[in-house]
Amino acid sequence: MFYWLMKYIVIGPVLKAIFRPWIVGRRNIPAEGAAILASNHLSFADSIFLPLMIDRPMAFLAKSDYFTGKGLKGWATRIFFKATGQIPIDRSGGKASEASLNTGLAVLGRNDLLGIYPEGTRSPDGKLYRGRTGLARMALEARVPVVPVVMVDTDTIQPIGQRIPRIGRVGIVIGEPLDFSRFAGMEGDRYILRSVTDEIMVALQRLGEQEYEDVYASTVKDRLAAAQAAATPLSAR
Repeated sequence: MFYWLMKYIVIGPVLKAIFRPWIVGRRNIPAEGAAILASNHLSFADSIFLPLMIDRPMAFLAKSDYFTGKGLKGWATRIFFKATGQIPIDRSGGKASEASLNTGLAVLGRNDLLGIYPEGTRSPDGKLYRGRTGLARMALEARVPVVPVVMVDTDTIQPIGQRIPRIGRVGIVIGEPLDFSRFAGMEGDRYILRSVTDEIMVALQRLGEQEYEDVYASTVKDRLAAAQAAATPLSAR
């Protein structure tokens, strides 16, 4: 009820009036049953506009840091994230990764939609990067289709580091569901997981025509941070 109230009465109409988002391929989202929506990730705004523009409730796995802020700002952030279907997870790796997987499987077990960014983090430069295999493992274990989703121009209205978005139009392109039932029971095979993940990334690249680079986005971010640190004078550090 809270999700419905915020999406259709409070947040949704305001955002639609301001940003006039468009969507192509909405019918490719299953009308019922569990599915994973695998999206490229250009901006913080992706997690807002995708749930807003589809007809079914969906959940995203979001950094737990967004839910732990203090004071009025922290409270408002928590309310906003809950209203847009975000679920807090620990992304520190190890046992936390297994817990994140189980959280996603619980969402799918309720026959709901789950949103995942296979790149694992926002693209630092608008390119599409190598996918993480956790998505494939989740899809095979839950035996659900994967729907490729491309977000368009969300990085234009809200680039990385910008808190308040600029006014502009954003779009969403939804491709046909990908069926991986031929790999049922093979979620423990890392080669199968990589193959499934790569197939999803190829579908995203073809759908959005982003330039693709076969390296993890987190690796590129680390390189950029190291280069920036090296170029910063010691006196300014």
